[in-house]
Amino acid sequence: MSSRRSGWVLLFLLLFGALTMVWSSDAVATFQDWFIQYFTVLPAVWLIALVDPARGIMAAGAQLAAPGGSLNVRAGCEGADMAFLLLSAMLCAPLSWRSRLAGLLLGLAFVFVLNQARVVALFYALQHDRALFDLLHGTLLPLLLVVLISAFFVWWLGRWGTPLSAATAGGTP
Repeated sequence: MSSRRSGWVLLFLLLFGALTMVWSSDAVATFQDWFIQYFTVLPAVWLIALVDPARGIMAAGAQLAAPGGSLNVRAGCEGADMAFLLLSAMLCAPLSWRSRLAGLLLGLAFVFVLNQARVVALFYALQHDRALFDLLHGTLLPLLLVVLISAFFVWWLGRWGTPLSAATAGGTP
């Protein structure tokens, strides 16, 4: 691996680690609670109420509350880690700033939609089958999100990125 590519990998890891550490610190806990309530719980409740009004779902702080079981959304369930994964990759990739910004905006919207689908799926799994919920929550859905977000990044990089030979030669647009 070239030293330039090694530098990109190291920068990615450092950036991802720093973003994750800051997000999980006590300094942002109040913002995190607000973010969970308004950008995770409320949209998920709205979606479920739209397609399944008989469910009787309500938002109660960080909880999707409904007869038959309520889902508590905690730090780590709001999709921030997936957003940090994409953000770190986009910032370290051989992209022009315009392509980087467009990729981030589209990618973060994609992360939001994927995470909402994950929260809704987990809500229904919890309502119907605790073992399925545990499998989805602990293994399958986190892995699926990483794969889908990575696939988006690879697609974006292939479409808008600088070929590696040009990037390593210093020819970044």
